Amino acid sequence: MRAHIISKITAALFLAAFGLTTAAFAAQQTAASNSTVTPSRTKKVVAKTRPARKRRVRQRSQTAPTAARISEIQSALATHGAYKGQPNGKWDNATIQAMKDFQSAHGLTATGKLDAPTLQKLGLGSEIAGRAAPLTTPQTQGASASPQQQTP
Repeated sequence: MRAHIISKITAALFLAAFGLTTAAFAAQQTAASNSTVTPSRTKKVVAKTRPARKRRVRQRSQTAPTAARISEIQSALATHGAYKGQPNGKWDNATIQAMKDFQSAHGLTATGKLDAPTLQKLGLGSEIAGRAAPLTTPQTQGASASPQQQTP
């Protein structure tokens, strides 16, 4: 309640300082709202923008197999007895189930998804795909040197 009274007194003092009464101020506000708005002559502030960065094109590391490759996989699954039916080049539920059956029968994680170990077991993958880089054998310091003579 006190704050409301204080704000009214402050407003009255402010208006009195400019020689306006409360009624005159209200009339001025009403007239201003009824009149048309004229554009201001103040300078507009335009925010500076940075030039757009060019994004690097991200190369996809792996693409979906083509219909011909899917048919080849289905044929390999059929050869191993996991896929029943004619290869149609579509990765459908029958193919996924055949892949899961094949993977579980060969000791792989049965996900139904293509991966390097599954393709290797099917005979369609690379011999080195999906394996870690070869380990280098540490060479001992004396291995490359001539053998030392032992004294009796």
